[in-house]
Amino acid sequence: MLRFANPEFLLLLGIIPFLVLWYIQNNKKAGGTLRFSNIGVIKNISRTPSRRYRHILFLFRMIVISLLILGFARPQAGTKEEKIITEGIDIILAMDISSSMLAEDLAQHRNRLDVTKEVATEFIKQRTNDRIGMVVFSGKSFTQCPLTLDYGIVLNFLKEIQIGMIEDGTAIGMAIANCVNRLRTSKAKSKVVILLTDGRNNRGELDPLTAAQIAKTMNVRIYTIGAGKRGEAMYPIDDPFLGKRYVPMRVDIDDESLAKIASITGGRYFRATDKTSLEKIYQEIGELEKTKIEVKEFTRYEELFINFLALAFGVLMLEIILANTRFRRIP
Repeated sequence: MLRFANPEFLLLLGIIPFLVLWYIQNNKKAGGTLRFSNIGVIKNISRTPSRRYRHILFLFRMIVISLLILGFARPQAGTKEEKIITEGIDIILAMDISSSMLAEDLAQHRNRLDVTKEVATEFIKQRTNDRIGMVVFSGKSFTQCPLTLDYGIVLNFLKEIQIGMIEDGTAIGMAIANCVNRLRTSKAKSKVVILLTDGRNNRGELDPLTAAQIAKTMNVRIYTIGAGKRGEAMYPIDDPFLGKRYVPMRVDIDDESLAKIASITGGRYFRATDKTSLEKIYQEIGELEKTKIEVKEFTRYEELFINFLALAFGVLMLEIILANTRFRRIP
């Protein structure tokens, strides 16, 4: 990118055609006369190189003037640069791994936990510049993965999640408290918990609504997801005589409490009845919690006038040398 800081000097280039015209007219008038009795001999004399290229000195003079004018116009070379400012988000995925997550109603022949892990995997892969952590809970709650920018590690920990890792139950309040504790020292502008469960709180020392109030004081926003279709879902059991078989199980999700938790913290409550709706929920949360990226574009300019002046000086020196050697005139 090239620009001129003082482009008004470029108007002086308009004198170049007039100088060329003046030189042509003046060159026609210049000359002398000699009388010869026989010009046959003179006609056979070839022109010397000095005679043939005598106008080169004027050409050099025009180049010098043009370069000086361009130098006075202050040419500048610019390079565009971008400064990207990112404002990341700290996200904790809180996942219910109680035995009820074995129910197969979000997708055919697949339990709720497997479907949830698959959708969460795609959600993690789509994030950039955000720290992500993971908390799992059933009868108790513990941190599966601390906040990190290494999504590969998060995905590996996600694969290892299994039902039965913790004693059974649903301790939603303790899960929220664990998430808030992980986000307590976070300096991120936005601190988010995405809590997924398929039941209601029945374990733990802390009530979910009380935990939500604590989250609010810590500026933690909670998005809650109830996973499971309405009515009944097929639940697998191991019969010692008949082997694996399915029995209907009532879906008991505390929609009211989950909605209150989200409302208290400024989040939203979603109900996922199948894999497709769960994918849309994570996608919507991803849109709501977009990383702020600010791009500032600026251009750095480098002064080039010294190059033009140096080149003009070099051409002028060449003209002076040639005028006093090869193209020297005899008075």
